[in-house]
This record gives sequence, structure tokens and C-alpha cells, in this order.
Amino acid sequence: MERVNAWNTYDPGMLKSCMDLADDYKSFLDQGKTERECVDRFVNEAEENGYIELSEAIRKGRKLSAGDRVYSVCMNKSMVMFEIGTEPIENGINILGAHIDSPRLDVKQNPMYEDNEIAFLDTHYYGGIKKYQYVTIPLAIHGVIVKKSGETVILRVGEDEDDPVFFISDLLIHLSQEQLKKPGSTVVDGEALDLIIGSRPFTFGAEEEKGNEGSGKDAVKKAVLRILSENYGISEGDFESAELEIVPAGRSRDAGFDRSMVLGYGQDDRACAYPSFRAQVETHDLKRTSCTLLVDKEEIGSMGATGMKSRFFENALAEVMNLCGEYSELSMRRALANSCMLSSDVGAAYDPSYGGAFEKKNTSFLGRGMTISKYTGSRGKAGSNDANAEYIAHLRGIFEKESVCTQTAEVGKVDQGGGGTIAFIMALYGMNVIDCGVPVLSMHSPWEAISKADLYETYRGYKAFLRDASFTNY
Repeated sequence: MERVNAWNTYDPGMLKSCMDLADDYKSFLDQGKTERECVDRFVNEAEENGYIELSEAIRKGRKLSAGDRVYSVCMNKSMVMFEIGTEPIENGINILGAHIDSPRLDVKQNPMYEDNEIAFLDTHYYGGIKKYQYVTIPLAIHGVIVKKSGETVILRVGEDEDDPVFFISDLLIHLSQEQLKKPGSTVVDGEALDLIIGSRPFTFGAEEEKGNEGSGKDAVKKAVLRILSENYGISEGDFESAELEIVPAGRSRDAGFDRSMVLGYGQDDRACAYPSFRAQVETHDLKRTSCTLLVDKEEIGSMGATGMKSRFFENALAEVMNLCGEYSELSMRRALANSCMLSSDVGAAYDPSYGGAFEKKNTSFLGRGMTISKYTGSRGKAGSNDANAEYIAHLRGIFEKESVCTQTAEVGKVDQGGGGTIAFIMALYGMNVIDCGVPVLSMHSPWEAISKADLYETYRGYKAFLRDASFTNY
């Protein structure tokens, strides 16, 4: 079964739309390197597009009706958006669900130390990474520090041209004979992923003007703490109530002489979160209520209050139905079971350099459009949602009607490995769910690559889904 290359289907107008979308997407990637940063951008843009905060609607007792738009945020790290349709919500809603967390390094709660006049921050990696990929590259610090007073200090250091960057050292090749005998999983130990943040054992201010060197124990650490105090008003103890993420420094870029690709950090799964959001705000006058979920913690099992396994989405839907005058426990259960969902998550793009890991008939390729994965999981489909054939046929009709380029895929060869998404969690409600998103090259690496054509086709597919999906179980 051959799939067309999406680039070959574009007229000049579509080509321009594709490239314009990618330019805005790159801006989003650069602004949203953490969950909090993604939510900040999405909230601002949602409000510009007529969305109001759900809690505000509840406080004012505002009744919702067709065309109304509301959003809700959970702990500044997850978000859900609804546009009310003309049909009763009990008939089901159309849901796009992506995650906005990405693999990275997290700063520990008691992280700061000095060793031989070098200051470090101790880290704990988050999600599935190849640890050796994070050494000797420029890194940035993003996140928040919340002081005991309740004041929140926002850190974003390493992105501007005049910012310092940070790094993790590696053993020089000349002394690496023993290190290179280790397998890739242990060639760099997790506890060795400590961020270098300073090496100058000087005090600052009046003493420095007098030429007085810092001395005594931890002089470098103390000097860095002084910088943090003077520039941000934070102390060492404030790390205890901080959420700081270490991510690759630098902006996303066009890739290839033909500028056909985007190279950037965090494209799993922001390559699907972005078109999900765009589809949600740009689709109007709907029969079925539309919903876009942008959640946290997928990379570590969707646990916690901001992960998909929490009741955040369910509670928000109950509140929306109540404001529409439709809520009952039975009505909400029917609404969930009758809903259609695209689990907006990325697929593994075929890599010719490592072709042995893929089964070419059932994999996705750069440039051939949006990837549809009936199931994910690993080895024997373990941990997978497995979409029904009837639902897939319904979606095929929607996408073909809009001439959306699509392809089907699995995550590599059967016994090679695998992965999961939030699809199986939403399927617990009895709704129809399938994974559907953008193929990614070098997934989970510090710098991932996608095709601009695949991003554009996914965006077009998501809009068609929100507008036209109507499959129900009853």
C-alpha cells in the first residue's frame, strides 16, 4: 500500500500555508520549552480567540450555549478547552488530546554543591532519554522557584544571546578506553548528569574591587549563590520549593537546504499539541462540542494531579455540562462513552540510518502526512489501546473527504521495543480512541526533527476531525 508524498500534492497557496504554519510552530517551540511555558502561551492565545476561564464562568453563574468557549488550567501545567456545539453533550464530544511535557533533566531539591572549585546542580532525568546525549551540549535552565512568602521567581537562563549557558562534562577521548567498553545505557551514569554552573572562587562587590579573592570552603558555590541572591532574590533553601528543568539551549531551526524540516527540542509531543490547539481555536460553528486536552506527565506514566490519570478532565467536563444545564452522573458517563478522540501523539519516523529497527511496510515516513497508529504498546501490544475497525473506517472517510495525506504505522519491529500514549487512559471511559499525529526523527533526543508537510497535514486532519467526527457507541 503506497502513500503519496504530501509535498507533491501542494499548490502554491498550500505550500505557503504549510511554511507559515511551521514558522509559527517554531516560535511556539522556542517560547514553550516547559509545560508552564506552553500553558502560558496557550492561555494568552485562547483568550485572544474568545475563550473565558471556566472558573470565572462558574463564579458568575454564566450559562453556556452553542458557540461559547471556555478553558480550564490545572496547576499551570495542564489545560483543557471546550467549544460548545449545537448537539447535547450527552451525544458525545470530539476530543484532541496531546501532552506538553518532554524528556529533560530536572534539578533535585537539594541540588547545589562544589567539587574541586567547580559548582554544580545535581539533576534527575525525566522520561526516557539516552543519557550520553546530554553531555557537552549547551543547556538552559527554565522553571520557577517559589519562596516561603509565596512569591514566584521565574527563571529562564540560557536562551538569549547574552545569557550564559550551562553544560555537563564528559571524559576526554584520550582517557576513555574503559568508558567506551560500557554499553550505551551506562556509558554515562544518571548520577553523573550534574550541571556545571560556575568556577570562579571570588566574592563580589566591595571585596572584589579591593582585589580580595574568595577563600575557604565552597567559595565558588557561595559566589554563585550571591549571584542568585542579587539577580533573583533567591537563597539556597528556595531550591526546596522549585521546579527547574534543564533543556537544550537555543532556538528551533529550519533543517535541510530545502528548509523542509524543523529541528528543535521537545517536539514529542509539542508537534501534536501545537496543531491540536490551532485546530481547536480555528474551528467554529460545531454540531458536537469540541475539546482539546493538553496534559502533563505523559513521559513518566501520566501520574499526578496534572497527568491524564487524574480527574482534571472529568471534573472540567462535569462543570461544563452543569453550566449547559445538562449535568447528571449518567449524562456525563454517556457523553464520555459516546465521544471520539484522537490521541494526538507523535509516531516514530523511519530512519534509513537505522533501518533494521523498523518494519518498512508498517512504519511512518517523513513527508507522507499524518500518522495513524491503531495500537502502540510493546511486544504483543502490551499496554496498548487498540482502536476498533469501525472507528478507523469513520475517520478514513473524514480524512479522505478533505484530501488529508495520512499513513499508518507501528512503533518499530514487533520485538524491538515500543511505547505508549494517553490513549489507553481515555479508552477506559468506553470512548473510541486512536493515536494520530506527526512522525518524528530522533525521538527523545535533545534535538528532534519533523517534516513541515507532516505538521501541516496533521493540522488539517485535526480540524477535519473536530468538525466532522460523529461516531458513537449507541
